[in-house]
Amino acid sequence: QRRWYEQWKEFVETGDQNSSSFPGQIDNTELFEDLDSYHLKERLVENEDFMLVPAEAWHKLLAWYGMVDGQPPLERKVVDLPSTLKVEVYPIEIFLCLHSNMENVINAQFSRVDNIRESVAMCEAFSVPPGSECRLWMKSSDSSCERLRNVHISVLDACLSSGMVRTDSVPRNSVEEQDSYRGQPGVCGLTNLGNTCFMNSALQCLSNTPPLTEYFLLSSYLEELNFTNPLGMKGEIAEAYADVIKQMWSGRHYSVVPRVFKTKVGHFASQFLGYQQHDSQELLSFLLDGLHEDLNRVKNKEYIELRDAAGRPDQEVAEEAWRNHRRRNDSVIVDTFHGLFKSTLVCPECRKVSVTFDPFCYLSVPLPVSKERIMEVFFVSLDPYAKPAQHRVVVPKAGKVFDLCSALSEMTSVPPTQMVVADVFNHRFYKIYNSDESLSCILDRDDIFVYELSVLEEQQEEQVLLALYLRERSHYRDYGSGSSSYGTTLFGHPLLLSTPRSSCSREALYNLFLQRLRLQQPCETTEEEKEEDKQEEACSPSLPANEQPARRRACRKRRKSLFTIQAVNSNGTTERGTGEGGTQPYVAIDWDPEMKKRFYNENEAEKYVKHASMEVPQQQTTVQLQECIELFTTVETLEEENPWYCPVCKKHQLATKKLDLWSLPEVLIIHLKRFSYTKFTREKLDSIVDFPLRDLDFSGCLLKKNVSNGEPPSCYDLIAVSNHYGGLRDGHYTSYACNKDNGQWYYFDDSKVTYAREDQIVTNAAYVLFYHRQDKIRKPTLPAPSTSPASSTQPANDITSCKEEDAEQGAAAAASYVTMETD
Repeated sequence: QRRWYEQWKEFVETGDQNSSSFPGQIDNTELFEDLDSYHLKERLVENEDFMLVPAEAWHKLLAWYGMVDGQPPLERKVVDLPSTLKVEVYPIEIFLCLHSNMENVINAQFSRVDNIRESVAMCEAFSVPPGSECRLWMKSSDSSCERLRNVHISVLDACLSSGMVRTDSVPRNSVEEQDSYRGQPGVCGLTNLGNTCFMNSALQCLSNTPPLTEYFLLSSYLEELNFTNPLGMKGEIAEAYADVIKQMWSGRHYSVVPRVFKTKVGHFASQFLGYQQHDSQELLSFLLDGLHEDLNRVKNKEYIELRDAAGRPDQEVAEEAWRNHRRRNDSVIVDTFHGLFKSTLVCPECRKVSVTFDPFCYLSVPLPVSKERIMEVFFVSLDPYAKPAQHRVVVPKAGKVFDLCSALSEMTSVPPTQMVVADVFNHRFYKIYNSDESLSCILDRDDIFVYELSVLEEQQEEQVLLALYLRERSHYRDYGSGSSSYGTTLFGHPLLLSTPRSSCSREALYNLFLQRLRLQQPCETTEEEKEEDKQEEACSPSLPANEQPARRRACRKRRKSLFTIQAVNSNGTTERGTGEGGTQPYVAIDWDPEMKKRFYNENEAEKYVKHASMEVPQQQTTVQLQECIELFTTVETLEEENPWYCPVCKKHQLATKKLDLWSLPEVLIIHLKRFSYTKFTREKLDSIVDFPLRDLDFSGCLLKKNVSNGEPPSCYDLIAVSNHYGGLRDGHYTSYACNKDNGQWYYFDDSKVTYAREDQIVTNAAYVLFYHRQDKIRKPTLPAPSTSPASSTQPANDITSCKEEDAEQGAAAAASYVTMETD
């Protein structure tokens, strides 16, 4: 787990055994869905959620620090996959059952390089008689079954994936059922093979791009397959894509299982291997480039030396650039999707101007980025009777921690100087922030607590910031730690308190903690205790009168201490002396289980309330697509990591750069850059981009103005949209698309397809837009089916009446399980 690893690094860098950064036992709790099955959470990210270490280093760490009881070691194989070596973080988890008894399901894990035949050995688990013939079938999320005829291939090549068990006694979408189905060509779902919604979304958009689909349906690609292109994939990507398109447009399938296509993509692009979630735009980029190279009509690419504009007219330079591009690149992809940029660079020193014209396959346009950020934090008041209050505050994105405190101060009337901010994780402080630290180091998923500190009227005495942990003692001694103390377990929310250094005695801290935890009442002298004091006084007549009250208090203290106080490290595990190392003191109060049960209500203590700011609906930002395009063509200065070499100055310069649109293709793909990455922050922009469904006019931003000589117009109509729902770390892809034959819009969600209304299409999930130039659009050859708002959510042509839940919004990606038939 990364947090443990980072704390360990800090510890070894200090070299101090008593350092407050001592990490304690290896704890991977944060990586598991639950602590019963110890299943890994979905979509964990290397170097962000976890760190990979060699086996030898792992065994050393395990020997030195040990591991939290019961947690399994997360050992993983390095597998040799096509064109790459990869650590297999998520083994394939397959559910096996007999076809005759689908209720009895066995869970088994396989490596992607394991042979399918090894799963046949699982027949023994079902008490299948030796010598019986076993036939394997794959059952997909839409309940279709597919025979695994070749048992000598690997799990990877068979596209087996982890998934959910579906125990339908009669599988839907069997071969016989689909053979009798006749529906609207192109209105066909795609089975989710396990986190492949990104691929399905991209395929549906391309499938509903008329010139490309007609090219494949007419088999025009067969005459143009390029098997010798070293930049291509030997025609395999084009052939696999053609097979998917022909199935989708046959009108004979509810949904298609794109297994072969998925395997080919993973074979030629290792980033798409396995079943992790990916970006639909990245898949589109790879696929368009792969199809282009597989179908490139140019068999031998000649070397062409590029020339600078050198003051020549733009028209001349642009025509030359386009001719040179077509001499090396000539395919249906270039015909359909390629346009031309004008790029202008200006040296800030000598003012040298460099103009080039470059081809593009899609436009990646930025979204206007807000300079503010909304953070959700818990404010912990000094009032021990006030529950932590969850607040929603607006802060500058480039702000400091002090800015967060200032914003919170306006809601709480507590001065920002009396606040301290901390990241709380697993009942302990992961980090206590200084006021001048950048807010960019705080992630949206962090649990941020802001504590109000007490301030004395006279600030002459030094104040100590105490970090307080709550621990429960176990009934056994922790011999493994080398300490004579009892084992302890952290619980509840930690606290930060400010106290004068002169008040740091154990007795003073005990009283302070009693007050902070609202425990004064259990410690008040009862009538029973007063009677005990009288009896004790009667039994001790020899004590001087002035010593008797002190003796009674001492006895009562020993008799009624609710907890003990222990100095610990920042992890709350290792005991330390009160004066040992570290600038930030950490202490723990250790509860006896019985005392905790009697006097501390853990459930009540962990409750919180919502401040009124949490009830205010967040305003949805709306921007126009035209604003994004204008931002794309705005002058910008190159970053230090990407300077330009000036041929006049003979050195790299941070030149200004401006991109302009010179010519546009028949089908224009616009990628909305919703995922924003900087040195310090990562975020997804959820703004609504208002884009037109018809008459998107580029005439105002095209440099090429002459349209009198047969030049195409610059007006476009929308034909498809790839959507992304969710955040940075997870989410789900779907698509809207307009069928070229009947002009009806449909919503594609993996294997499920439904009618869509035009007013449903513009959402804050729109990610990639497909526009078709109006002069190339053919009128629908079939009338659109009559729909009403009530019927728009019903399955189109009954193609997906199975109610498939969204597999990727939940905890697991719906995929397949294996059934066995025996003779």
